[in-house]
Amino acid sequence: MSKPVVNEPFELGVCYYPEHWPEELWADDYRRMAETGFTIVRLAEFAWSIFEPEEGVYQFELFDKAIGLAHSYGLKVILGTPTATPPAWLTERYPEVLNVTDEGVVLQHGMRRHYNYSSPKYRELCAGITRQLAQHYANHPGVAGWQIDNELNCEINVFYSESDHLAFRQWVQAKYETLDQLNDAWGTVFWNQTYTSWSQVFLPRPTPTAKQPNPHQALDEKRFISDNTISFAKIQADIIRELAPSQWVTTNGLFGHLDSHELNEKLLDFFSYDSYPQFASIHTDPEEAEPLRDRSWSLSLSAVRSISPNFCIMEQQSGPGGWVNRMNMPSPKPGQMRLWTYQSIAHGADKLLYFRWRTATRGHEIYWHGLNDYHNQPNRRVREAAQIGRELAEAGKHITGTRNQADVAIVRDYDNEWDGEYDVWHGPFMWQSNKEWFKALQKRHIPNDVLYIRSKTTLKDLIPYQVLIYPHPAIMSDETAGLLDQYVQQGGTLIFGCRTGYKDTRGQCYMRPFPGAARDLCGITVEEFTMIQGTRLPTSIRWGNDPEALTSADAFNDILHVEEDTIEVMGTYASDYYAGKPAVTRNRRGMGEVWYYGAVFNAEAAYKIIDSLNLSSPADEWLELPPEVELQIRSNDKSGYAFLLNYSEEAVTITLKEHKTDLLTGETLSGTCELEGFGVRVLY
Repeated sequence: MSKPVVNEPFELGVCYYPEHWPEELWADDYRRMAETGFTIVRLAEFAWSIFEPEEGVYQFELFDKAIGLAHSYGLKVILGTPTATPPAWLTERYPEVLNVTDEGVVLQHGMRRHYNYSSPKYRELCAGITRQLAQHYANHPGVAGWQIDNELNCEINVFYSESDHLAFRQWVQAKYETLDQLNDAWGTVFWNQTYTSWSQVFLPRPTPTAKQPNPHQALDEKRFISDNTISFAKIQADIIRELAPSQWVTTNGLFGHLDSHELNEKLLDFFSYDSYPQFASIHTDPEEAEPLRDRSWSLSLSAVRSISPNFCIMEQQSGPGGWVNRMNMPSPKPGQMRLWTYQSIAHGADKLLYFRWRTATRGHEIYWHGLNDYHNQPNRRVREAAQIGRELAEAGKHITGTRNQADVAIVRDYDNEWDGEYDVWHGPFMWQSNKEWFKALQKRHIPNDVLYIRSKTTLKDLIPYQVLIYPHPAIMSDETAGLLDQYVQQGGTLIFGCRTGYKDTRGQCYMRPFPGAARDLCGITVEEFTMIQGTRLPTSIRWGNDPEALTSADAFNDILHVEEDTIEVMGTYASDYYAGKPAVTRNRRGMGEVWYYGAVFNAEAAYKIIDSLNLSSPADEWLELPPEVELQIRSNDKSGYAFLLNYSEEAVTITLKEHKTDLLTGETLSGTCELEGFGVRVLY
């Protein structure tokens, strides 16, 4: 890796709420932020009633002072449009803006995100406050950019107000044009659901058997919510683009029922994410073997990178988290906040802000700790942030603009994610297989991307990858299968799991042998299949002819039948009535190959395939790492950096076969070296 090249400075900062604190604290806060190495702050995302205390009456004095003072200390400002928390005067006067549950319960003022995106009045009022803010701050030298709303689709990502039902009906009419086409797409002939008037069409509503809507309608519901969310955000983005063209636009999130790729492409300069790795400490599966815990957050960061190769972390965890009644996470141990910071940077962050400067003393988030505690006295988290600030002041300008390098991608798509929320015959499998493949790649130090297949995806998007892992794409169009075939024919390796290719884009099952649209790619058919559930006990897969080479065949079993002479059977079932039948196949096709794995993946099965493909770490020639350490590589055509992140609390040993320099310390390293517990190295 070549000599560092100077790029743009790395923006390190913090979220701040001047409206929560006496004005006499502000100058000291800003002074200490600057001394910590911060260059940017986020303000105002929940401050609507301060900017507009009553309808049509605007005031800017508080934030004029706060922004001006921040600017005087050399701090840039990100302004949030405050539309995630409509004020009480608004919801009282216009109750139609409130969100409603599918049972018709109105969600009242008192928390946040209590509105719906469809209300014409709410859209009008949001446009009004955005326009006033953009006009007022468009030329302010301290304002660098804007965050639209806050965490779109967080807290709740379904909407059933009267406005939502009307908007959905309009969306469906535009999509299908005729009732005959709608009835065909939703399969309404089943259970006599046929619609004879557009006035009969609603979002899914309560049914006699709990929440059991028509599955094809439910899939379209998610598509509608995504489109509707983007159209809501577009109102604000368009106003800011018009009035403040020199300031950038982003929003933060990665929540359900939202095509974040389309959101980013249509509206944003870059995407932002809120990274809280300590969630992994409370959302655990006691049955999982060798869980990655906070390291698993790297898979989410990889998904963010698929949206925006260089992104912003708008909220980086800096302390223990929790509301007064949930999400009660433990405190990061010494060094973990620094580790998580570089975890985000290793995966593509070029801006990063901690949440938050000082822990709130009132409200739901009094236990969601920031850098400073209530008492405002020095603590180890502030000292750790200052260390990071010193490091990035020098190292950050070499990292920004570089991009992650990976030859392997885990493939996803929104249709299967959304359909799989309701369909238990494939939905849960994708998340397990993603996690287990990621775990295996991490332990072998093979960086991976996450790649979303979309209508805009082309062969050019696929061919940079040597291997694509697409675990359980139940929904697959013939067009997508054709694109994947082009990738394989030119030399790519494609890996499928069970439940592949048997649904069309409406979520209806093909009248074809499984794996449906992927049958020609795979060269096999599915002779029979079964859930591993209830009295049906798990079996194993025997790899090759070695009686000891067994891995478990998790959750679902496709029993395969070889259809082409290009097929090599890589594994067979070891027990049950289908013992000896093919479980894993490899189809040589053109210059590439297609694997079909007839179960839900586990790490052990992934290791078998990795070994068969002779995949290895890109740093193998010069570096030996223990499994506790993550490797990520960021580079451009002039320079490159290997990030080494130790997720163990204990020191580990790494071996360098060449001399390398640590960008963070300037040390030259070679041979056997120690990487401290929660330690980080950035080598070139």
